[in-house]
Amino acid sequence: MATRTVCQVLQRRFASAAAAVRPPAAEVRSQRNAIFSREHDRQRALYPRIEKIEVSMQGPGLDGTLLIMNKGMSTPLSCARHLTEHHVKSSVLALVDGEPWPLHQPLTHSCSLTLLTFKDSDPRLVNQAYWRSCAALLGQVLESAFKDDFTVELLNTPEVPVTSGAFCCDVVLDPQLDSWTPSEESLRSLTRGAQQLIHQDLVWEPLEVAPSVALEVFSHSRCKQEEVEEKAAQNARGKVMLYRCGDHVLLSGDPLVARTGLCSQYEVTALHSLGQGPFGLHRRAQGLSLPLQLQAHHTVWRKLRQRAEKLVEVSRPKEAAPPSQPDSTSDQPVTTPV
Repeated sequence: MATRTVCQVLQRRFASAAAAVRPPAAEVRSQRNAIFSREHDRQRALYPRIEKIEVSMQGPGLDGTLLIMNKGMSTPLSCARHLTEHHVKSSVLALVDGEPWPLHQPLTHSCSLTLLTFKDSDPRLVNQAYWRSCAALLGQVLESAFKDDFTVELLNTPEVPVTSGAFCCDVVLDPQLDSWTPSEESLRSLTRGAQQLIHQDLVWEPLEVAPSVALEVFSHSRCKQEEVEEKAAQNARGKVMLYRCGDHVLLSGDPLVARTGLCSQYEVTALHSLGQGPFGLHRRAQGLSLPLQLQAHHTVWRKLRQRAEKLVEVSRPKEAAPPSQPDSTSDQPVTTPV
């Protein structure tokens, strides 16, 4: 245990030193992709021979359906392909033995499997995963929007409910941009970037890894190093989940939907200033989206968009206090008109 702690401390120090001298964005993406691919191949090699598992399908018209799949190779999407084209196209997320499971994550044991869609009677899990995925897409756009001219540091993505009116992605831009206020055209440019990724119908490819691998992936991001440790501490197995979308690798504590093509209407609505933070000037990018199976009339969309322009405030975790004292209130970020 002591040896592992020392190793983690050394990894943090090495990563922090590496973060101080950040190479061009394209080089960072290439490095992250290479580490992701290396770890993906290593995990695949853990199953040198094909072993069979039983997957009991659950859901309307599927109860009693038993599929024989390949351990460590077959995914919930693989199971959907054994059913109908409708299941392949409409499935967004899965439940494996009742637990949320990414559609592209391999199955490692015999289990029960439920395929979830946007039109289920209780779509809460799907909606949360969709909102989270839209925020991940926004982060991907922001990280590539400024090319190599300016640095972009993605912060922890706030987990906000769909009822908040907008998904969020917190970011620190290059200090040279501290006085920059994005115009409507700038927001439209970010929207076009997201729509290009949606049109490509890219897969969000999951990969559960040890913290040491994630620290190596994010060796040039001070914020992500801290987030890796937080998410590893929250995970029962001490692991963290990475996702790859195109050439972008990200960290997520909870499942994302299967692919970018599930998004339909999508718009970046605002970029608010939250004031100075530990990594510089913190900003909150916000957006609005509806999935492919759900559409809104343009008048309804306009009203939703107006709401999504307003700053979404996220409360800090409350600290323990004596019963006689009131709970701490949520933080009040400083906003700058956009």
